[in-house]
Amino acid sequence: MTVLQRDAKAAADLASASGRADRDRDAPDRTGSLVEVDDLHVSFRRGPSTVQALRGVSIEIGHGEILGIVGESGSGKSVLGLSMLGLLPASPAPAIDGSVTVHGVDMVSAGADARRLVRRRHLGAVFQDPMTSLNPTMRVGRQIAEVAGSSSEAIRLLDAVGVPEPKRRLRAYPHELSGGLRQRVMIALAVAGEPSLVVADEPTTALDVTVQAQILELLAHLRAETGCSFVLVTHDLGVAAQIADRIAVLYGGRLAELGRGGDVLERPAHPYTQGLLGSRLTLGARRDGPLLTLPGEPPDPRDPPPGCAFAPRCDRRTNECADEAPALIAAGSHPGEAACIHLGVEAPPPPDAAAAWAPAFLLRRVEGRRPLAVDISGVRKAFTLKEGWRTSSSLQALRGVDLQITEGESVALVGESGCGKSTLLRAVAGIHGIDGGEIVLGDGARPQMVFQDAGASLTPWLTVGELVGERLSEERLSRGERRRRVAESLALVGLPAEVASSKANQLSGGQRQRVALARATVVPPEVLLCDEPTSALDVSLAGTVLNLLGRLRRELGMAILFVTHDLAAARVVADRIAVMYLGRIVEIGPAEEVAAHPTHPYTKALLAAVPGAGVERVPLLGEPASAVRPPDGCAFHPRCEVAVEACSTRSPDLSIIASDPLIVARRPAVASSERDLVTDLDHRVACVHAGDHPEMVG
Repeated sequence: MTVLQRDAKAAADLASASGRADRDRDAPDRTGSLVEVDDLHVSFRRGPSTVQALRGVSIEIGHGEILGIVGESGSGKSVLGLSMLGLLPASPAPAIDGSVTVHGVDMVSAGADARRLVRRRHLGAVFQDPMTSLNPTMRVGRQIAEVAGSSSEAIRLLDAVGVPEPKRRLRAYPHELSGGLRQRVMIALAVAGEPSLVVADEPTTALDVTVQAQILELLAHLRAETGCSFVLVTHDLGVAAQIADRIAVLYGGRLAELGRGGDVLERPAHPYTQGLLGSRLTLGARRDGPLLTLPGEPPDPRDPPPGCAFAPRCDRRTNECADEAPALIAAGSHPGEAACIHLGVEAPPPPDAAAAWAPAFLLRRVEGRRPLAVDISGVRKAFTLKEGWRTSSSLQALRGVDLQITEGESVALVGESGCGKSTLLRAVAGIHGIDGGEIVLGDGARPQMVFQDAGASLTPWLTVGELVGERLSEERLSRGERRRRVAESLALVGLPAEVASSKANQLSGGQRQRVALARATVVPPEVLLCDEPTSALDVSLAGTVLNLLGRLRRELGMAILFVTHDLAAARVVADRIAVMYLGRIVEIGPAEEVAAHPTHPYTKALLAAVPGAGVERVPLLGEPASAVRPPDGCAFHPRCEVAVEACSTRSPDLSIIASDPLIVARRPAVASSERDLVTDLDHRVACVHAGDHPEMVG
């Protein structure tokens, strides 16, 4: 049951669970502002340099308001949130000017005891990675009970935030819960003290779209029922627009724009906000050319440019932009404010790069047959889970997967966490062995992987040149030839040769991801395996990486298997999309076809969960079934709104759907010995209701 389906009694339970009977607290004053940030400057010493994180931010937050704070990495979003919580690092102590007043206490200048008292009585926090905030050695029930007062109150809180079987989950350790459930536990902890304000720092980044939608829905519900204010820190404008009353756009440590959520999204005034919106991936993004991205890099906080920080990247800049930092003035396009001296000036039309763009992201119909780069047939994989000293269980990660990828083709795997996407990718790479079935690579195919966290996959004590050059060790090159090959590989991903002398921790997140791609392609692979390479990146940087993948694919002719939970990214980067649920593919077809005309109820729910302003979300009920005890029949039927009795007994095979005249209606059966020559553009779905489709052909 989703949070929105809970009745008034559940809301009362939340209020009861959140308030401890023995708390003696004055009723909050709901007149005026809850938070007042006045000309806040925060800087940190990093070696010989000073990092200017915030450079004069002023903003107020009202009682019961949801404020979205958006911007690229390094814009100062998290520092602003930590300032409100009074949790700026003590060592090295930052230099602070200005004030952050919460409930009458300045959270940046007051003593530690005073700040701690405000946090305990009035504040809550939800961070991006719950595993770094939850104690891994304590059961979640005990952690919540420490704040809520008792186990019964903890159960009520877990139930109120939508955790299924809360009494059983009370005894779970954090690692035994899914990412979405861990985030719900963090929210339960955040509201257990009945706070006036909760700061949520990237609470949905890297979560599946369904879990992300549930978390946003939950935050909005808690605000409505408890009157609590929320600060939602995110790099995704669409996420902020879904629930925020107002949106504050930060750039280079300053406010670039501030206004009502719908106004900022529909009528942005600042060129930076317009660029962020233009860079955001949507299900309607173009596929016939490169994705729009913001040019250049965010300003270096150690040496911010004079005047407007965005001027070096702005297509409307003039000499006056460098004179002084612009103040917030009336936005003009909406009732809010923006900091730009060229408000209302039309932007020049973007260059039409499509004419010179060889379409790598388009489904290219190939008559005849192409050799296969990867042939996956009936693959099964299980992991043994220890449940005690003598007992164990089997987690069925892959339950009979069939997938063929032709040379030069790009296929995206999408689905919720735990569906088997990454396990399948690692099986193709040879990292995981398989228990059944077969994986056959094309002649001479050498797969290479690019991971989600490029920083964690790059050896920190090696230079970029050494990291990239490692893969050339078998080619017996001279030192000069190796340097040349490394420089060529870096140039291919848009990095200068000088980067070769840097180490990973000296690069930005985007540069590290480019290095990971250079390392994977310095010896061109036949198959590139990408595991969520854009999920934690800013919107513009994600578009840059996707454009780069398209160019590498064109120039190197490699096949790509791309794992993602972002259906908009999957639609752009892939020829075909394969939707996985509980270890099986439930729908597969041309990317545009699957995105525009989904057939399986699960695919429809995934698409309906994509965030955006003014989008009515269709709730996806419940949590994914356990891979330890998968249900009989169709694994999705316990969550499916159109399930019938046959769904619980029959496990449907993939059947062909033909709903687009450009898609081949049906191909003749081909012997297994010839499967390496098949080009399959059919749209297939595994659902007992597939026959209800008007153009079902078999």
